Amino acid sequence: MVFLRAPDGTTRRVDLDPTTATLADLTASASLVSTSPTAASSRPCRPLSWRGGMASPTATTPSAPPPPPPPPAACAARYDFLNSKPPPNYVARLGRGAAGFTTRSDIGPAMGRGRGKPPGDDGDGDGGGDEEEKGYDENQKFDEFEGNDAGLFSNAGHDDDDDDREADAVWEGIDRRMDSRRKDWREARLKQEIESIPEIGDYSLRRNKKRRFESFVPVPDTLLEKARQEQGHVTALDPKSRAAAAGAETPWAQTPVTDLTAVGEGRGTVLSLKLDRLSDSVSGVTIVDPRGYLTNLKSMKITSDAEISDIKKARLLLKSVIQTNPKHPPGWIAAARLEEVAGKLQVAQQLIQRGCEECPTNEDVWLKACRLASPDEAKAVIARGVKEIPNSVKLWLQAAKLETSDLNKSRVLRKGLEHIPDSVRLWKSVVELANEEDARLLLHRAVECCPFHLELWLALARLETYDQAKKVLNKAKEKLPKEPAIWIMAAKLEEANGNTELVNEVIERSIKTLQGKGLGIDREAWLKEAEAAEHAGSVMTCQAIVKNTIGVGVDDEDRKRTWVADAEECKKRGSVETAPAIYAHALSVFKFKKSIWLKAAQLEKRHGTEESLYILLSKATTYNRHAEVLWLMYAKEKWLAGDVPAAQTILQEAYAYLPNSEEIWLAAFKLEFENNEPERARILLSKARERGGTERVWMKSAIVERELGNVDEERKLLEEEKINGLRKSRAVLTMARKKNPATPELWLAAVRAELRHRNKKEADALLAKALQECPTSGILWAAAIEMVPRPQRKAKSSDAIKRCDHDPHFDKARSWLNRAVTLAPDIGDFWALYYKFELQHGNADTHKDVVQRCVASEPKHGERWQAIAKAVENSHLSIEALLKKAVVALGQDENPNAVDP
Repeated sequence: MVFLRAPDGTTRRVDLDPTTATLADLTASASLVSTSPTAASSRPCRPLSWRGGMASPTATTPSAPPPPPPPPAACAARYDFLNSKPPPNYVARLGRGAAGFTTRSDIGPAMGRGRGKPPGDDGDGDGGGDEEEKGYDENQKFDEFEGNDAGLFSNAGHDDDDDDREADAVWEGIDRRMDSRRKDWREARLKQEIESIPEIGDYSLRRNKKRRFESFVPVPDTLLEKARQEQGHVTALDPKSRAAAAGAETPWAQTPVTDLTAVGEGRGTVLSLKLDRLSDSVSGVTIVDPRGYLTNLKSMKITSDAEISDIKKARLLLKSVIQTNPKHPPGWIAAARLEEVAGKLQVAQQLIQRGCEECPTNEDVWLKACRLASPDEAKAVIARGVKEIPNSVKLWLQAAKLETSDLNKSRVLRKGLEHIPDSVRLWKSVVELANEEDARLLLHRAVECCPFHLELWLALARLETYDQAKKVLNKAKEKLPKEPAIWIMAAKLEEANGNTELVNEVIERSIKTLQGKGLGIDREAWLKEAEAAEHAGSVMTCQAIVKNTIGVGVDDEDRKRTWVADAEECKKRGSVETAPAIYAHALSVFKFKKSIWLKAAQLEKRHGTEESLYILLSKATTYNRHAEVLWLMYAKEKWLAGDVPAAQTILQEAYAYLPNSEEIWLAAFKLEFENNEPERARILLSKARERGGTERVWMKSAIVERELGNVDEERKLLEEEKINGLRKSRAVLTMARKKNPATPELWLAAVRAELRHRNKKEADALLAKALQECPTSGILWAAAIEMVPRPQRKAKSSDAIKRCDHDPHFDKARSWLNRAVTLAPDIGDFWALYYKFELQHGNADTHKDVVQRCVASEPKHGERWQAIAKAVENSHLSIEALLKKAVVALGQDENPNAVDP
């Protein structure tokens, strides 16, 4: 019988005779023992003894009898204790009094299975099911959140469903939100705390050594005084050291204090910087001109420290660019440009020369090199450039610019045309340098080389004779059949040669031809061509273009509005021939539109001739018999031209179509009255009153009676207030103000009535009430300014401007008066004040301008103006004479002692 130890540490018994068994039998038995389970007949036995005769108490079975001792032959091999696994729960030196200990690695999930249990053993022995019953391991790691307990649901499964995951996500979002609420404040506080940490001092050995050699010996007074003088502020110069010219000195109290010491130091620093930049940084040899260096310093720029730092950074960046990609032309150009800006011209030239070597086929590099080179070297540089790139138009043009004479420039350009015969820019440049005959020959060759360029064909047609120009334009039409400019040029050619009847035919045929070839007619583009033809002096061509293209693409219901807008835009741009052409076409369609006739007449009056205006107004009155404004305008123009019989004839013709027009009757009255025919004017007014005349007719009738000296008749026509009728006029004005409380004229009339009867207090009270009822009335504020004493007028004027005008920035009387006559040109009092101001403070040009504007505005209202204009002795005076009399009247009102000059 032989005893063998199995791999699991147990001892097995094998029935073999140790004296007769061979090695093969022993090997076979050992393999059976290691692979098969323990036989029912075999029982575990006590393992081999360890040192000291100690054995594991847990491996001993109390019911099994002790195995017999092994035979002497089996004890020959000793057990390898050093390389074997120790028994379970073995603690070294425990038998000699050593105490065991545990480390952190022995605690936690690693202790879930008891030591000494084989894998898969459920612990059926004593105490083996305690941990399973408890649901957790007592030796596991302590949980900070749940403590030693695993939780109420520790035995339950941990398979989360979708609701649990969603709930976890919601709570995690809430946690993140709560954490981010004061995140900025926490970070700011943390940053502040970090910044508030004081810096450690300098406790190095160097500092201690430096302090060791510090000296605190008292400084002499002379040294302190010298330092004070050097650092002091010099604010004045010695008057003995200079001689001031007469009037060149400024009192010291009128100038601020200037630190002359700082100025001197600053100038010295600038001078040193400029002198340093003038030196050659490569060779170290100065290139300063001893005679003209001060002049050169004035044209140099001093850069700040920030700019110098930027230049250094840009230099490093561009250096990296040209080193990593030397075939990149913009890199070389930028590097050279940087050095040029920095003032290092030689370095820039070297860089751009290297760029020309690396990128010989780039024209921009050669152009930059030519610009940086000196005038003597530029020609050589550009010659190398055109040799490398003979098809570059820019290089040939630059080569021509470097030449001084036109002959040499022409030679260079012609040589360039040998390489690039289809360059339009070269042809244009060489034609500009040639005389008329050579230019014509060059253009013949140019249109052969560039047959699809319009400008060359048009330039050639301008230089040719009439017959040759027609042939040239016909050839151009064959090459460029869709170019309208050729047809317009043909129309201009016919107009220039007197064939005005063919102009419209050429334009009309061009429109049909272009439309037949599928080319759309752009109305805006053709109108621009018409304006260009007008500015070129081809008025007939302009009118023909407008006539044939103004209606293209315009709906019938939009024609009037569109054409009037086009005419107004042309008038704003100064096209005074295109706008009448548009109006003429519009009037051919809308013959009975009074508004178009008026706009056309006003345009002709401003920019046309008298004959064209008369023709236009005659047509207007023919098509619009009942438009009284056209009849009045026609008659007035004839009267202003001095043709009074023609004006009378026009008004008589207007009577036939407008017998009840008050305007026609009053115009006829004015015509007779102004021509010293009061009797005929009286007859006309009597007929107007019989036809139901208004208050204007009665007013004019009173003026005629006063002119004739019939005071009784005048009084019958008018009711006066000035003849001691204060009580009656006061009652009438009071009733009028009650019915019309917001009418400033009624308030002003009541104030003037009180003033005429020397009731100053009543006038002031009425004026105060009037300003409360009409706070924005200009005439009431003007009366208030006149009634206050002179020292108070400025304050009252300021109040008036604030109330009557929302723009308080006018600080000059000229601006106020100009604004007044612009807003109300019909008030003669404003013109009189404006003219008086210009007489006092203006010049001859401003005087003339105000008079011309007043005559053009024809003012008819104003208190002083009406008093002067309606006076008997002033009935036949011109507007200019009335203006001058109004100015004299203003002076007499301000100064009663003034005399009419």
